[in-house]
Amino acid sequence: MSADLNLAAIGNGTIAALIDSNGRISWCCWPRIDGDPIFSALIGGEEPEAGFFDIVLDGQVSATRRYVDNTAIIETVLENDQGAKLRITDYAPRFKLYDRIYRPSMLVRRIEPLAGTCRVTVRLRPHFKWGSSRPASVRGSNHMRFAGEDFALRATTDLPIVYIAEERPFVLGGRGGTIVLGPDEPFASGLIETTHGFEEKTREYWYEWVRFLSIPYEWQDAVIRSAISLKLCAYEETGGIVAALTTSIPEAPHSIRNWDYRHCWLRDSYFTVRALNLLGATRTMEDYIRYLTTVIASDPSGRLAPVYSIVPGAPLEEGFAEALAGYRGMGPVRVGNQAAMQVQNDGYGHVVLAAAQMFFDHRLPNRGDQALFHLLEGVGARAVEFAFEPDAGLWELRGKRRIHTFSAVMSWAACDRLARIARRLGLAERGVFWKEQANAIRARVLSFAWDEKLGSFVDADEAGQLDASLLLLAELGFVRPDDPRYIATVDLIGRDLKRNGYLMRYANEDDFGLPETSFTICSFWYAGALDLTGRRAEAREMFESLLARRNSAGLLSEDIDNQTLELWGNVPQTYSMVGLIDTAMRLSKTWEEAFWRGS
Repeated sequence: MSADLNLAAIGNGTIAALIDSNGRISWCCWPRIDGDPIFSALIGGEEPEAGFFDIVLDGQVSATRRYVDNTAIIETVLENDQGAKLRITDYAPRFKLYDRIYRPSMLVRRIEPLAGTCRVTVRLRPHFKWGSSRPASVRGSNHMRFAGEDFALRATTDLPIVYIAEERPFVLGGRGGTIVLGPDEPFASGLIETTHGFEEKTREYWYEWVRFLSIPYEWQDAVIRSAISLKLCAYEETGGIVAALTTSIPEAPHSIRNWDYRHCWLRDSYFTVRALNLLGATRTMEDYIRYLTTVIASDPSGRLAPVYSIVPGAPLEEGFAEALAGYRGMGPVRVGNQAAMQVQNDGYGHVVLAAAQMFFDHRLPNRGDQALFHLLEGVGARAVEFAFEPDAGLWELRGKRRIHTFSAVMSWAACDRLARIARRLGLAERGVFWKEQANAIRARVLSFAWDEKLGSFVDADEAGQLDASLLLLAELGFVRPDDPRYIATVDLIGRDLKRNGYLMRYANEDDFGLPETSFTICSFWYAGALDLTGRRAEAREMFESLLARRNSAGLLSEDIDNQTLELWGNVPQTYSMVGLIDTAMRLSKTWEEAFWRGS
């Protein structure tokens, strides 16, 4: 079975899983979203023998799939050539229990016949240690146990255990059955009653969470699905947010641009927090600020890495999973990320921007105070210190350092927001200080970032070129949207970086040669820039085109193939889902325009 990215995501803030269009769980890390993948068929090569969990219906001819509206619960219906049908319901329990959220490392699969005689085979094939160890199962009366060196799994079920253990086909009884995959602990209550209760409470949790989102009038389903997907990428125990749930899905076929995105980039996390804040889901921001305080306190020097483990302090050395062949056999499979060792100076600005709303949002029970401001001033001091230090830039170039426009602009943004926060707190002297720092950085950036010969802003102080990140200059407030230099930059980027309707990050060679795919967030940035410069009709056209690239579950990965328009890169990519939310909020008609005025 050849892997593809037509995947749906379930999760609960502790673990997450990806399920393909036939109901196969082909990706799930344990016991948290950056852990050892117990199911990794997604990157196991063309014909992996293990690393998945599926339900095979004899004579199957079709499969349909849908999310239960406004939830992270997925339903897959399989039908065979005799008209027999069954439904698989998958979810990870998440609901309020006592005064906290119950979110165990647990997956629940419920299988029920809908029509005819359903003869099925349950294939539960976890493996450990990145595909190098397939654990033997130990059978109990109503469970199977899979033991590894670091942890053990238990599958508890009301189906005949012998059929599952020996992968024997059997006829699904009238009420079907349930399989709970979780820690190696006895299931101390009635399976059916408990899991039905879990499912109902999980459904109610998501209904309630979505109900309080401030969604736009248009594209509501797309925005809701994106918001839920972002929520699944947040590791709630620490507040860290992963860039995607997967590792090593190539950015382009056979490109070796295979990266592990199951970690917390300061940059990506800011964009995620910002998008959820736009929707009114501020709890993720509050958890993330808690995460950031731990990260900042971990290094007395104040020097920030671009990326951290979702548990700050855990190492991120980049290695390889030799036992896994890679997505469609396109290895290597990377574990960890070398970017943690890079110098990327935009992170200081992203930290301050992520925290800024804490000082202005009156809905928050615990708003930003002078203690948080003092912590952020330390970040701002580093932003000033490193604003013009050569770095790898936001695209994490591994072979060359330059003074990057975007990194310096983010240092300006850190100082600019600190000045505003200081004024909010009544700290006039500190407000003047940070405004002076911001003005000095801005003046120096403008001295090199505008290329008169090219007629555009450029990405660095030497040998500058076009770069899609320049589209953010107006969004960040560094220049006005009606600045002729910005308008010229948007025009030139649209002309020179667009491929088959979508935008590249840049067009020149990097450490790995010429880029081959469009970077999805850049197309969303372009749509936003078109709107800022008065070209809303073009912006809406671009946005609708991007919506058409989502998979059947409403998810986007990192990249789009310039020729085939196939999705590539890790999934669900927070950058891409953020871009969808931001652009929808920007371009949608207001509720008043569309509903009350009847237009």
